[in-house]
Amino acid sequence: MGANTSQVTDLSDNASLKALVGTESISENDPFWNQLISFTFISPTNSGDSKLLEEAVVPLAKTLIQNNPRTGNFGALVRIFLGRTKELKISTECQDQLFIWQAHNALFMIRCLVKVFVGEMSEEELQQQFSYQERAPGSSGETGSESLMEELLFNLVHLIVEVPLLDITYSILFEAVTTLLIFFSYQLFHKDILRDGLIYQHIMKGRCLELTSRLVKTLLYNFIRQEKCPPPPAAHIFEPKAEGGLLYGLASGVASGLWSVFTLGGAGSRAGTDHENNPLPLSDQSLLLLLVLVNLTDGPDWPNPFRQAITSFRNTQDTSALPVEPPHTFQINFNSLYTALCEQQSSDDATLLLYTLLHQNDYMRMYILSRTDMDNLVLPILEILYHVEDRNSHHVYMALIILLILTEDDAFNRSVHEVVLKNVSWYTERSLTEISLGSLVILVVIRAIQFNMTRTRDKYLHTNCLAALANMSAQFRNLHQYAAQRIISLFALLSKKHNKVLEQATQCIRGREGDNTALPDYAQDLNVIEEVIRLMLEIIDSCLCNSLHHNPNLVYALLYKRELFEQFKSHPSFQDIIQNLDTVIGFFSQRLEQAGSDLSVERVQEVIMKGAQALPVDRLKKFLALKFRYVEEDKPEDFFIPYIWSLVFYSGVGLHWDTHGIELFSTDSD
Repeated sequence: MGANTSQVTDLSDNASLKALVGTESISENDPFWNQLISFTFISPTNSGDSKLLEEAVVPLAKTLIQNNPRTGNFGALVRIFLGRTKELKISTECQDQLFIWQAHNALFMIRCLVKVFVGEMSEEELQQQFSYQERAPGSSGETGSESLMEELLFNLVHLIVEVPLLDITYSILFEAVTTLLIFFSYQLFHKDILRDGLIYQHIMKGRCLELTSRLVKTLLYNFIRQEKCPPPPAAHIFEPKAEGGLLYGLASGVASGLWSVFTLGGAGSRAGTDHENNPLPLSDQSLLLLLVLVNLTDGPDWPNPFRQAITSFRNTQDTSALPVEPPHTFQINFNSLYTALCEQQSSDDATLLLYTLLHQNDYMRMYILSRTDMDNLVLPILEILYHVEDRNSHHVYMALIILLILTEDDAFNRSVHEVVLKNVSWYTERSLTEISLGSLVILVVIRAIQFNMTRTRDKYLHTNCLAALANMSAQFRNLHQYAAQRIISLFALLSKKHNKVLEQATQCIRGREGDNTALPDYAQDLNVIEEVIRLMLEIIDSCLCNSLHHNPNLVYALLYKRELFEQFKSHPSFQDIIQNLDTVIGFFSQRLEQAGSDLSVERVQEVIMKGAQALPVDRLKKFLALKFRYVEEDKPEDFFIPYIWSLVFYSGVGLHWDTHGIELFSTDSD
């Protein structure tokens, strides 16, 4: 928090803050407000700083909760902010830093207070905190029908879409995005998925509805631009000078006292320490807000407009007219979005955005599949899967589903074998000086399967990994020697596991004569393993039937481990599918026998190459093409909403929540 961290505790004794939360109403025309919002600080950008700040704010906010019904001071603070938002765009054009700075400070205070309110009260009680005004004798102290909370939400959205992103507006735009996130954080405190509520209605049905497409577009552009946080304003900008003057007089009122403890990364602190923790706060926070909005559930009688926007936007270069314009559609530069997606896949939220676009936006999916530089996108996805043991399971699932969606396209499955990679640095099992992208996909997916077999034993992961390989199998081309070996090695591992379970089941039955207790469910285990073995055989068969002459390395690996397949020839579950493998193994074994004994590796490969051209295609039985499609499960929100809010909880920029009271998911301290 900088050199003055210990002073955060002094906030509770500060006269200005005590007046704000105290028992006396303060008129909106009182000079007090100018003094209150004239402080120098940069918003905290890490959870540690935010925790210290929150601990100082909580007692003040709780006092305000008690006194606000009589004073209406919170509503007055909100109206002070709203009064300034109307002139923000003009202030930006005029480079009026003081005006923007004060509006930012007012919003920051509102954000800190609302965050405490959300954890302490219902949405209806929160709306009441906005509605209280100075209580005249004999009055209720509440305003009329117009909702000040809705007015604030609308102005936050309007601010985000209207105010241009510049160095002087970066902080207030960040605060606006963060404050909207805070409003939706009610979900954290509920185990069940929230499907309606005042805030939902204000955002999805009220005045905000007309700004839906612009908000989604702006949040996407914030992600695309990846603007780094500008250097904090030097303290001298707002320090008093000898000649005095309005700007410096206002600023100096509290800059040296109340809020100087919050010059985070600015004067009086270690330069840049906080911003190095997260150099892209606006980009990251915008993406989190976008994911929250897009994944809100539909209302009782209205669709989620943010999902409508994310599923229907098109490329700026797409000039074709649509018969019917979808609601909330817009256009954005697909090339810029694609580049940002490629660069940011190391984070869960960027991978989740890529999944959302591939799964829900047909225009973006077709654009991505048409790119000739698909390796820029696929390699980061493979790296996530490669480091499966270091990633959280949700991130691995998202990467895997993305790969599965891509492999639904035959053109993709062909093109990955045409891209040749040199020295893939993160693949450390073996030095791969030259390998096709397609062979690398196979290696990484098989590695994930093997990891899953020995560690997590997650059927969902198995199923999707094998589905991706199956989709690709008919287009396998020129498989790398190591990729071909790994395919057969995986089959060997499955075969070994099958035999082990079979042996355990047999021994268990023999040793249990007269024992009536329940048997372990070996039949189910065997059934699962045999399903996987069957699919592996179908993957190998699909490659042999469709592109045998393109894959001599796979034939070589088959011949080298031919004994693996003997035991399955008579197995009723595999007799049909193993016929083709038996035909291929028999055909090439005969060719090798005719070529003589003690053949070199090169000579064996030469025999295989010639034999592949000579094998009559009609000797192989044709099976239905292997095609798997990703289908989102029923009630996807039960998975995605807790996942997204866990990302906000753990990686929201400058946000800290006490784990106590979090109901939506288990936290690390549970």
